[in-house]
Amino acid sequence: MLKGLIFDLDGVLTNSAVYHLTAWNNLAKELGINLTDDQLDSLRGISRMDSLNLILKYGDQEDKYSEAEKEKFAAEKNTKFVEQVEKMTPADILPGIPELLSDAKKQNLKMIIASASKNAPKILTKLGIMDEFDGIVDPATLHRGKPDPEIYEKAQELAGLNADEVISFEDAQAGVQSIKSAGQFAVGIGNKEVLKEADYIVPTTKELKLSEIESVFNKK
Repeated sequence: MLKGLIFDLDGVLTNSAVYHLTAWNNLAKELGINLTDDQLDSLRGISRMDSLNLILKYGDQEDKYSEAEKEKFAAEKNTKFVEQVEKMTPADILPGIPELLSDAKKQNLKMIIASASKNAPKILTKLGIMDEFDGIVDPATLHRGKPDPEIYEKAQELAGLNADEVISFEDAQAGVQSIKSAGQFAVGIGNKEVLKEADYIVPTTKELKLSEIESVFNKK
């Protein structure tokens, strides 16, 4: 029986993912690294330091910088990202999400945020939906990033539920893999080829209908 929903944030509730990718792309260029679209897309859903290390790997610069220098680069990227977050308003919530949250509330479903972003509370506050959620997984408590299942397992624990009682939403391949490794039902938002491991896939948030998703969930 469905008792809770777990959400990634960037690219699921709002399009802040584009701010992340733009900031990372600009940093990569400053380091002399030209990322392909596929390489840039691979940064979706993973932590700040994992993203930076992946960029350096793409540019064959893995051993070029000290940990202190890497922390400085990550902080610079985050500063640019937060500048964009400060401009966000409730108008930045993606289509279909307000209705989905409303339907979930009517069913008294627990709702948890499972995002690698340390800026999740700030973003949710700017969007005006902070009070809709029962909890947010603190990325600082995580030892492993997506696609490891840890973040979704913690979200499930935060809700006080079992894996077969939740539906989790993601827009990134690493995120979907994380959900499935946690034994949960995965809803993928985006390219069906990239997110093919998900149990239910929609091209955009506009197509998210809780009743339809729940119908498929109940047949699992």
